[in-house]
Amino acid sequence: MPRTVSKPRTARVAPEAHYVSPQDAAERWGVSVDTIRRLIAAGKITGYRLNNRIVRVDVAEVDAAFRPIPVGGASA
Repeated sequence: MPRTVSKPRTARVAPEAHYVSPQDAAERWGVSVDTIRRLIAAGKITGYRLNNRIVRVDVAEVDAAFRPIPVGGASA
């Protein structure tokens, strides 16, 4: 009986996410930890809970929450 050779599976790997503590995210942006917690509570960023004490946030998601203020345009 001939053996069938299957193709090797290619793993679907999501882009590497970088998770940090709310304290580290707050330091990165020069805001308070309470600001990061408020962003999580408002649903603007996602907090990931590992257990009752450990919470992490995705750095890219926090960076996206802080958007630049547009400058220029028509003056009123």
